[in-house]
Amino acid sequence: MHQQAALQAVRVLRENGYQALWAGGCVRDLLLGREPADYDVATSATPGEVMRVFPRTYAVGAQFGVVLVPVGVLGEAEGGGQIEVATFRSDGAYLDGRHPESVRYTTSTQHDVERRDFTINGLLLDPLSPQPNTPHGELFDFVEGRRDLERGVIRTIGAPEARFAEDKLRMLRAVRFAARFGYEIESKTSEAIRRLAGQINQVSHERIRDELTKMLTEGQAARAFQLLDENDLLRFVLPEVERMKGVEQPPQFHPEGDVFIHTLLLLKGLPAGCPLTLAWGALLHDVGKPATFRRAPDRIRFDGHVEIGVRIAADLLERLRFSNRDREQILALVDNHMRFGDVRQMKDSTFKRFVRLQDFEEHLALHRLDCLASHANLDLYDYTRQRLKAIPAGAVHPAPLINGHDLIAVGYMPGPLLGEILAAVEDAQLEGAITNREEAIGLVTSNFPLG
Repeated sequence: MHQQAALQAVRVLRENGYQALWAGGCVRDLLLGREPADYDVATSATPGEVMRVFPRTYAVGAQFGVVLVPVGVLGEAEGGGQIEVATFRSDGAYLDGRHPESVRYTTSTQHDVERRDFTINGLLLDPLSPQPNTPHGELFDFVEGRRDLERGVIRTIGAPEARFAEDKLRMLRAVRFAARFGYEIESKTSEAIRRLAGQINQVSHERIRDELTKMLTEGQAARAFQLLDENDLLRFVLPEVERMKGVEQPPQFHPEGDVFIHTLLLLKGLPAGCPLTLAWGALLHDVGKPATFRRAPDRIRFDGHVEIGVRIAADLLERLRFSNRDREQILALVDNHMRFGDVRQMKDSTFKRFVRLQDFEEHLALHRLDCLASHANLDLYDYTRQRLKAIPAGAVHPAPLINGHDLIAVGYMPGPLLGEILAAVEDAQLEGAITNREEAIGLVTSNFPLG
């Protein structure tokens, strides 16, 4: 994305006498044969010089040497998108565990690389000088990042303790990159994560939430959560999920194993790019089981696990500062995931109310994943889709036949009874028992006599 704009940014900076290279994730992705999500440019120009070179910029991170250049300035059609241009720098101490106390600009590309997080993200590329072994441009590799790409290893640049002290979130990023690319975390890096894992909660809840959401939606969620567990991070970022480990399930319904294994199998089915609400609903759908485990005479039971799960999930989502909209949808997924067991017995009105839940396709997707991660029987999933398809257009959300004003006009007094009456009318309408206003009024007067 925006490759030509990024190329032009390098060209303009060079024409003005500055060093300029592509840096970080875009170089990594090009070497892996992937389409970069964005392009970053590293330069010897200071933020002030960058802003003088380009006619329009946004100095959103100028205090850390970062300026955004709109792609429209660089010859691409307007419509959104920027190229991040960052000055070569070395950082002072990270007193807050996120930002350097001071930034020192440098003309040394190697010094700039040495402040970065992982070797695979420490590569630089000159896109104006293609080479036979790197057709995208001449590669600058001061930290053996290309070797680690070839070996499939996530390794910090320099001492892992130092890199993680600078930004504790890097421990989660190590897990995410390892999961995304199918790599291993290098042993010293992994050992440092396990030693420092308890410090992860020094990171803001919002940053932890966003990193976990990326893990859940990049297509390798199960691997990511295995790595979180193996590197001792899971119990600190999501203790509610860690408690699923070792919680037995009735083998006749869950031959796959305990609640954590079931959840990992379910996460394995999440496709890349899936909605974050579906992903978090999948992770948390059985979060109430550890607290409700009971070994009954007939089998293992989890009485009330849905209701308890909703409460646990609500607290977790509040802690991680989810938006109200996302929170409501995730909780709805947890709250309704067991209702598919009754779908064959639902009368038409109940079924129609069920399928008109917000984003019902996510409820269906969660049910399918839940089945495939346990007994693999999709009969209820298929039945729901077929029954939903057979409902005429508009019948799930029909226009109301009457409203409260109509009831008041025929003599009913305002109050709670009006809501009860309208619910009964809607129920009959969804069942197909009434189809017009006159029939609705007749039903009301027959079942709710005045006086």
